[in-house]
Amino acid sequence: MQRYLKHRYFKHRCAKQRIQRPGALCKSALHKGALYIGLALLLCAPITWATDDTTPAMPHSVDNTSFTSEREAVVWRREELKDIESLVRQLRFDLVNNQDAEEAAPRLLELQERASANNLLPAFIAGTHGTGSEARASIWEEWDDFAAGFVDLEGKVATLIEAANQEDYRAAARALSEVGASCKSCHRAYRYN
Repeated sequence: MQRYLKHRYFKHRCAKQRIQRPGALCKSALHKGALYIGLALLLCAPITWATDDTTPAMPHSVDNTSFTSEREAVVWRREELKDIESLVRQLRFDLVNNQDAEEAAPRLLELQERASANNLLPAFIAGTHGTGSEARASIWEEWDDFAAGFVDLEGKVATLIEAANQEDYRAAARALSEVGASCKSCHRAYRYN
C-alpha cells in the first residue's frame, strides 16, 4: 500500500516538475504521500479498538475520571460534542464541497480521536442527567447499548477516513452522512432536545 501511495502521488502531482527536472521529487508529493500513509496506518486502529473489549466501564463517580466535579464533566461533554458537530460540518465542506482530502486530513485525525468511546464515555458519570444536562437517564440504564453506539461511530469514522484516503469523494459524502446518522440516532434515544 505504501508503494502504491508513493507512486500514485509522485506520478500525479509531480508531472510538471519531472519534465523540468528529471528524477527530482516534488516536495508536496512527499508530504502528501506521507500524510496518506499515516492515515492508512491510523485506519487500522479503530478496527482494533472495536474488536477489543476496551470500551470504558460506566464511571460511577467523579473519582473514577479526570474531572473534578460532575458539573465539569457535563459542561465538557456538551462542548466536546458541539465541537465534534462543527468538525463534521468542516469535513463536509472539505470533502464534499472542495473535494480536498489533503485539507481534510488533520480534521479527520482530530475526529477519529475526539469521537471515540475512550474520549467521550468517561464524561458520562452515572447520575449526571439532571439540570443543565441534555442527557436522559436511560444512558445509564442502557449503558452497553449506549457505549456500543460509540463503537459504531468509530467504525463509521474509519470508513470516512478510508474514503478520504482514496480520494473517493462520493464514498466520503456517504460516509459523512453515515457519521451524521449515527450521531442523530444516539441523540434521539439518549438526549433531550
